[in-house]
Amino acid sequence: MLEKELSYTKPEVQLSGNDGNSFAVIGRVKKAMSVAGATQEEMDAFLEEARSGDYDHLLQTCFDYVEVL
Repeated sequence: MLEKELSYTKPEVQLSGNDGNSFAVIGRVKKAMSVAGATQEEMDAFLEEARSGDYDHLLQTCFDYVEVL
């Protein structure tokens, strides 16, 4: 869970209807964050948190960093 404000406006990412593989999900979110202007620190924090649990934890982490559609 995020403890500070993001430096960018959360981009919208379509997760439903796409490849649900965890690597594909992480790739889509990371790309959207980069395009939205996220800092390297924010992207590293996303990756660390997203990889720290199971698939459900990955999805919950995505909701913290992007607007999931």
